Amino acid sequence: MTESLACRRRRNRCVFAALAVAIIGMNGFAYATVPAYRAFCQKFGFAGVPIVEVSVPQAKEILSDRSITIRFNSDIEPALDWRFKPAQRKVALQVGEMGLAFFQASNRHDATVTGTATFNVTPLKAAPYFVKTECFCFIEQTLAPGETMQMPVTFFIDPAIVEDQNLDDVSEITLSYTFFRDKEADADREAVALQQSITSKLN
Repeated sequence: MTESLACRRRRNRCVFAALAVAIIGMNGFAYATVPAYRAFCQKFGFAGVPIVEVSVPQAKEILSDRSITIRFNSDIEPALDWRFKPAQRKVALQVGEMGLAFFQASNRHDATVTGTATFNVTPLKAAPYFVKTECFCFIEQTLAPGETMQMPVTFFIDPAIVEDQNLDDVSEITLSYTFFRDKEADADREAVALQQSITSKLN
């Protein structure tokens, strides 16, 4: 009886250990797939993420009989004490026409701070046709205390939108950005500054 109980306890411990390893493995896999999921959304325009592309439509692809108004929205997480707003609230573009918009960010911290912007498009069904060619959100943005920066984004509406009857009712698209503080980048910068300070004192 005692031996049987001991066997069951060992078996239970083995099962628990196996489950723990499986859970850790799944969490690690999920974390690792976040960049891949983001890249997939940018490639195909899913989850309200506009497509990122380097090529632009040719002049013959611009359809003058279809105009769409692009509205701009901005938000900031509480940990990032920046002012962040679009320089223009909206712009009207022909389908296929290249657009240029600016956002302005100002650092209200008393130290240099790095921020990273996420973005999305509404209505969600328009995301596959909203293409960004250049954007400040592609890289980290670092602002010194009191610094203000004008940040551009270039984009166009894919002419293929006119072939999608599900998009016939879309006359406005909203491009939204949310800035988050990049604490890891800030920590790395502070570590480098500290190391340089120590090296300078030693020399």
